[in-house]
Amino acid sequence: MTIKTRNTLVAGTIALALGFASPTLMAAGFKPAQPAGNLGAIVVDPYGNAPLTALVELDGHKVSDVKVTVHGKSDKGVPISYAVGADSIKSYDGIPIFGLYQKYDNKVTVEYKENNKQLKDDYIIKTSAIVNNYMDNRSLSDLQETKVITVAPGFEDRLYLVNTHTFTAQGSDLHWHGEKDKNAGILDAGPAGGALPFDIAPFTFIVDTQGEYRWWLNQNAIYDGRDVNINKRGYLMGIRETPRGTFTAVQGQHWYEFDMMGQILVDHKLPRGFMDATHESVETSNGTVLLRVGKRNYKRDDGLHVHTIRDHIIEVDKSGRVLDVWDLNLILDPLRDSLLGALDAGAVCVNVDLTHAGQQAKLEPDTPYGDALGVGPGRNWAHVNSIAYDAKDDSIILSSRHQGVVKIGRDKEVKWILAPSKGWNEKLSKKLLKPVSDNGKPLQCDENGKCENTDFDFSYTQHTAWLSSKGTLTVFDNGDGRGLEQPALPTMKYSRFVEYKIDEKNMTVQQVWEYGKDRGYDWYSPITSIVEYQKDKDTMFGFGGSIHLFDVGQPTVGKLNEIDYKTKAVKVEIDVLSDKPNQTHYRALLVRPQNMFK
Repeated sequence: MTIKTRNTLVAGTIALALGFASPTLMAAGFKPAQPAGNLGAIVVDPYGNAPLTALVELDGHKVSDVKVTVHGKSDKGVPISYAVGADSIKSYDGIPIFGLYQKYDNKVTVEYKENNKQLKDDYIIKTSAIVNNYMDNRSLSDLQETKVITVAPGFEDRLYLVNTHTFTAQGSDLHWHGEKDKNAGILDAGPAGGALPFDIAPFTFIVDTQGEYRWWLNQNAIYDGRDVNINKRGYLMGIRETPRGTFTAVQGQHWYEFDMMGQILVDHKLPRGFMDATHESVETSNGTVLLRVGKRNYKRDDGLHVHTIRDHIIEVDKSGRVLDVWDLNLILDPLRDSLLGALDAGAVCVNVDLTHAGQQAKLEPDTPYGDALGVGPGRNWAHVNSIAYDAKDDSIILSSRHQGVVKIGRDKEVKWILAPSKGWNEKLSKKLLKPVSDNGKPLQCDENGKCENTDFDFSYTQHTAWLSSKGTLTVFDNGDGRGLEQPALPTMKYSRFVEYKIDEKNMTVQQVWEYGKDRGYDWYSPITSIVEYQKDKDTMFGFGGSIHLFDVGQPTVGKLNEIDYKTKAVKVEIDVLSDKPNQTHYRALLVRPQNMFK
């Protein structure tokens, strides 16, 4: 066996450590050892973007029925085993190795058939330490630390991809800029125009149930915080799995598809006229991709041109061509401010201002256009942070953080709205879902969303309003502005995993499940986060991405949880600590190696 690498010195070091010699060492008198396996060479990090992966080259061998096992680091270590399908073998021209430990001599077993014989090769694959390229003097640690709190029997093999970031000291040095000529219909965008400054270095990894890193996406794969190229800037978000076991994502002015070997399969610039993609990308059952974007040079009713903020959905095909557009300024009411004026001024998405934490936001009529709370096109009035596609009627379901959860048809007509009734105009108020009890009786709820004699509650500043495999709607209810007000004390806030059953024919909504209310402020995530039902183990998986965000000088906790659906027992709880103080995480998702290499 030989080890291929782009660096001769590293190649020699690795080869010597394994008992094999590089050409340089052979010239110095070393003799190569016999290969440890029957196949070809091992290439560590074959695409240069995922250093905890490798590839066993075939070297002319014809193999089938392949199974890979990356053994655990110790008796309690988590082994990762998966089958590799014929398509993956052809696509990689080799056998993909996923789930290696960093800076470790990994024991890997590859089982396969060749010429009707069952064979097995054992390898030792050495990896280097992964590196955070964006440390500064505020860094609490080089990497984000993990703390395993609970892992129930039967959940040991779970793997979680954490979509987080490491903030740079200077912040973003980019912004869109317009012309100072109102007579020409163009408003000075200034530093706040559009959402280009929404720009933070990525930190993307997979953690196992021992708290060990088992995958890492090179930060420079799609991001460069040292140059001023806007095509390499942004906020890597919206990582969602496709039916092929690959993943889509958005970042600034691009959308991507990549795989767990670190191969960037698709790198599309946003179509002309659109900009600032963040939060969400999802492939539909039709093979198209839905992206949440802003609109460039949008003409307002007053004639001014502005860059809009998180209020457009576009559908693109695999070549990047636009198939459809949802302009929420025309579909919803961009002047509705019922929740906007009740928010905590300290945290709006990841725009964190500790000096105003716990204070109620103030909406000013002359709020600058750009990524700031305010009403009307060109301000952050909608803040869509998730998209679900409902194939049964070709509709989309949006989580609008600052308005509610909304379902919209292909005809751009609103089908229903899940939100308190206050502030909706006459047309949209007819689309409000009516809360009902378990036996279908109407609940008495005031315009602020407070309902009498019931556990039912609306979601506030929510994230990930997604359809479950049961046909229900699951939502991460962050809980800021609950009841359209700030509580007397910030510590009275709480977040929830919540599940709703919606009857579209009768326009009713029933709350069928919730978790988190009893855990109070210590489980409260003011921004970001995710929940998603997991059918295989009948659990609610979630990630509270911003727990203790306002604890000055302390790391923010991202809490990975799996909650038993029937008993509400905690099956998994793992804390991820930010590498810098008061720095939020975004999302996480369960990953299954058996889906990645079909």
